[in-house]
Amino acid sequence: MTSAAPLQIIPVEGKALMQRFIRVPASLSAHDPNWITPLDMERAESFSPKHNPLFSHTEVQFWLCVKDGRDVGRISAQIEATNVEKGDMTGYFGLIAAEDDPTIFAALFATAEAWLKTRGMTQVIGPFNLGINEEAGLLVEGFDTPPMLLMGHDQPYVGPRVEDAGYAKAKDIYAYLSTIAEPLPRAAQLLLKRKLPEGLTMRMLNFKQYRKDIDDITDIFNNAWMDNWRFSPLTPDDTDHLAKALRPILDSKLVWLIDIDGEPAGFGVCLPNLNEALQGLDGKLLPLGWAKLLYRLKVSGVKTCRVPLMGVKRKFAASFAGAVMPFLIIDAMRREALKMGYEKVELSWVLEDNLPMRRICENFGALPYKTYRLYEKSLA
Repeated sequence: MTSAAPLQIIPVEGKALMQRFIRVPASLSAHDPNWITPLDMERAESFSPKHNPLFSHTEVQFWLCVKDGRDVGRISAQIEATNVEKGDMTGYFGLIAAEDDPTIFAALFATAEAWLKTRGMTQVIGPFNLGINEEAGLLVEGFDTPPMLLMGHDQPYVGPRVEDAGYAKAKDIYAYLSTIAEPLPRAAQLLLKRKLPEGLTMRMLNFKQYRKDIDDITDIFNNAWMDNWRFSPLTPDDTDHLAKALRPILDSKLVWLIDIDGEPAGFGVCLPNLNEALQGLDGKLLPLGWAKLLYRLKVSGVKTCRVPLMGVKRKFAASFAGAVMPFLIIDAMRREALKMGYEKVELSWVLEDNLPMRRICENFGALPYKTYRLYEKSLA
């Protein structure tokens, strides 16, 4: 244990400390009407080497900051084995949350940075919670609305405190929001009316061949995004975890794949915004939280959804088929979502310099309404 009196920075070991670590953001954000507490059990599994395959290729350490007997902050640090194997000595920080006190932030970052430096890291980027394929970025614009499923929500003072610790912007990522019932812009309508390329076929997710479809999605995702900034491919264990985790909330009508001459070429996944159903549950399913959650999901229904995954294989990207695939997929999901009573859809996240994807979102009438920032710092 390291200390910076009167602060104590404690490595998180065991269930009791992990439960305290999980609850820090909720206690800090109790006054915020737009804060939604994730389910404690979901967070515990996400931070567990037993349940999250990320730990098979990522070294992770968690710390809790305690002051006068109170939990006042937390942070994590991560090192991806694939980065080190490529000679990339960049570590990550994540899960940053603390009271608005510069000494707390300084102590947390000093501890995480020291841990990374002793393992040879020369640069740190974050927040990644815990990897780039999970939650990423710190909210810097768009505090006035609740976050969607698997998106973060931070207090406005956190960004400046991170910068006070010597961090600078690395990348911004955007969340786009669209009202589903609004007519499509004319450019999108004209493109969708064009004759489909030869050999292009669309299909919904088929639960009878669920694992094959998930494998197709993983293959397309890894191919489509392999040259993107800080890309980390999904491993077979990640795919297994993804298949099990998503199945309870997937609706086949909101998951679309496109084949070109029988080859899986593009996909899009739209998920119900579970955060909408979690409001007011304080992260707990007992004693009556599970009943409220089921009622909101199955009876009253949620009105918002999110598209977290979409991709087109690179071999098709430069063709007309590659250009039209994202429009066909988003339009198919949009039409089905409207039938199911959804009113708004978030497309996220999108890198600030991913201009093709930003144009696709905007051509569907979506506007950026939240900005998340990734920070970097040299440890040399």
